[in-house]
Amino acid sequence: MTQKVGGPIPVRTTIFEAMSAKAVAHGAINLGQGFPDACGPQSVREAAARALLEGPHQYPRMRGTDALREAIGRHYAATQGLPFDPVGEIVVTSGATEALAAAIFALLGPGDGAIVIEPAYDAYAPLVRRAGAVPQFVRLQPPGWRIDRALLEAAVTPATRVILVNDPVNPTGRMLDAQEREAIRDVALAHDLLIIADEVWEEVRPNHRLHVSLAADPALRSRTVKIGSAGKIFQVTGWKVGWACAAPDLAARIAATHQYLTFTTSPALQQAVAEGLDGERGWLTGMRDEIEAGRAHLAAGLQSAGFALLPSEATWFLSIDLTASGIAIDDVSFCTRLVVQHGVAAIPVSAFFEGEDVPRNAVRFCHAKARATIDSALKRLARAKSDF
Repeated sequence: MTQKVGGPIPVRTTIFEAMSAKAVAHGAINLGQGFPDACGPQSVREAAARALLEGPHQYPRMRGTDALREAIGRHYAATQGLPFDPVGEIVVTSGATEALAAAIFALLGPGDGAIVIEPAYDAYAPLVRRAGAVPQFVRLQPPGWRIDRALLEAAVTPATRVILVNDPVNPTGRMLDAQEREAIRDVALAHDLLIIADEVWEEVRPNHRLHVSLAADPALRSRTVKIGSAGKIFQVTGWKVGWACAAPDLAARIAATHQYLTFTTSPALQQAVAEGLDGERGWLTGMRDEIEAGRAHLAAGLQSAGFALLPSEATWFLSIDLTASGIAIDDVSFCTRLVVQHGVAAIPVSAFFEGEDVPRNAVRFCHAKARATIDSALKRLARAKSDF
């Protein structure tokens, strides 16, 4: 008997998982998937270990522990001048991707439209479709990857409800400038749109470049969902502790959706993150210096090997321009040959687009690695350059 199967929306394996699997299979150095070699502040790890031994061990409150929500509120007030009420405006989630899912499912319904700015984190469009909504793509172009109002306006339809914004941007590593934020604000206000602001990389940027949240704009405060990530802030990506901050009516809708996704998050990890947000702001300064040193080292090595770089100032990523590097194959072919034949895994930036005629000349590398790892990769990349 043939089992009757419904019609689920197809979901592909993420490019990160696919390239990491190739890295394992070929014994390659993995500069593809975005995770650092560092393991975060020792005090935060010790706090997690202590809480795991001492408890509590049962379900914490659905919106997150009081301690963590209060610490998130203090952190944003101190670092970005953003006042969020811990009781009514902060929802703790099992990672920032779950916060994205909860926000998208809460704010979009069948037939709604959501503007997705490409290149885009690859969870956005599948989550929008899972909500029954339609991604409305705004395609940026290298080398500048800039947003302008005309691009956003052209994507808006009567069905549009939400703009999804990533800042700093994965995969490009750019930080949006004031003109780009203004364009987003103008379009959101002109068309009464909500904004889901994925700001998980807010602390992973140069010390001299302050992050400016879209939620800091008084005109946008009531219509913006700000999403953060302890994994990115403290370099503990496997902990999967994230949060969504929004006005009370939006936060309530997100919390109601979150309760049927993961419901809650490990109380031990929530306690550790709370202590870290209060006690390790000084650590963040040193972390940013280390990340920038790694970026500069990888950039210099790539340029020395003959690769042309694309603009990048934040996140754990930087990209090369294959065409400008004199390489006449597409990014997927390049990354496949690079991992199989030369032992370095990278990510083709075309994976962050959908449809046809996408840019296929950019390749992303993760530089948040130990210096020895980067040096080994650079030796292989220098040898590989002549093969392309």
